[in-house]
Amino acid sequence: MNVKQTMVGLVPYQPGKPIEDVKRELGLDEVVKLASNENPYGFSPEVKKVLQDSLENLAIYPDGYARELREGVAKHLGVKEKQLIFGNGSDEVILLLCRSLLTEKDNIVTATPTFSQYSHNAVIEGAKIHEVPLVDGVHDLEAMLEAIDEHTKIVFVCNPNNPSGTYVGEEEFLSFLKKVPDNVLVVSDEAYFEYVAAEDYPVTIPLLKDYSNLMILRTFSKAYGLASLRVGYGVGNEQFIQALDPGRGPFNTNTIGQIAAFEALSDQQFITECYEKNRVEMERFEAFCEKKGYKYYPSQANFILIDLQRPGGEVFQKLLEKGFITRNGEALGFPTCIRITLGTKEQNERIIDVLSNLS
Repeated sequence: MNVKQTMVGLVPYQPGKPIEDVKRELGLDEVVKLASNENPYGFSPEVKKVLQDSLENLAIYPDGYARELREGVAKHLGVKEKQLIFGNGSDEVILLLCRSLLTEKDNIVTATPTFSQYSHNAVIEGAKIHEVPLVDGVHDLEAMLEAIDEHTKIVFVCNPNNPSGTYVGEEEFLSFLKKVPDNVLVVSDEAYFEYVAAEDYPVTIPLLKDYSNLMILRTFSKAYGLASLRVGYGVGNEQFIQALDPGRGPFNTNTIGQIAAFEALSDQQFITECYEKNRVEMERFEAFCEKKGYKYYPSQANFILIDLQRPGGEVFQKLLEKGFITRNGEALGFPTCIRITLGTKEQNERIIDVLSNLS
């Protein structure tokens, strides 16, 4: 059996190494994973209270419409319920967009380096990829605008960008949005929205009233701490969302994920606390980099990309041997960097100590 030609040679998404694999390979008793931008503080205690009861319904299919969660998110954002589409993580919403809009005659415009799944899913559909290099780690929106042609269907803006953590400001984003043709979808992927501190970060939800070609992606995997339950969503023009919905799997978000996400959404105090801790730890890493003279990319997310001016794989391996899983910048398009997810105060102090004494 042969898969379609567009999939030949494609490599599956490569996540951070599992903790148990590292323990087994290196004979370590303790390993700290700071690779996949998970929340080191876990999830809201309110979620734990409802999970036990949800186990009673495992034999019953989930609510395909995700009504309770849909109503909660719509109220939280101030949008209509039918402006929302839920996915098995926001990754699935990206897949659904590519499946629904792209053919071999089309193309997407994306930055590089950025989140790999934009181009990955577009390639599977046979579409071409117009990649525009980052400038100092930031999306070059003017160049991305120039890359749009009559065959462009989607422009992806990862904001804050993964893996650099940088962001596009409100004035620049709005200027860009005004110039994009109405028949080209602009996807603002805001997976790290809850961690953003910048005052000029785009407030995108109100823009949906004026821009039917704007779609916003968010997730419960990062700040909400529900990565293993896989719940993300897109919000956009109601007619467009309803046109997308037939492409969604019938039960693509599970019951436990829906219940957990609904409860997590109600505990914004937990999100505020995680945001505040994250900013303190970000300042800790920035101070370390400045003291050591390391270049870093100012981050609005919960990770930091540090240029150590040596092969990323070399630093990655040294940290691995000390019990820290990070991301090798060589695999992310930044060959002399490592990307570190911010952990707890104690975890960060330990990895900074290791970095300070690298041979």
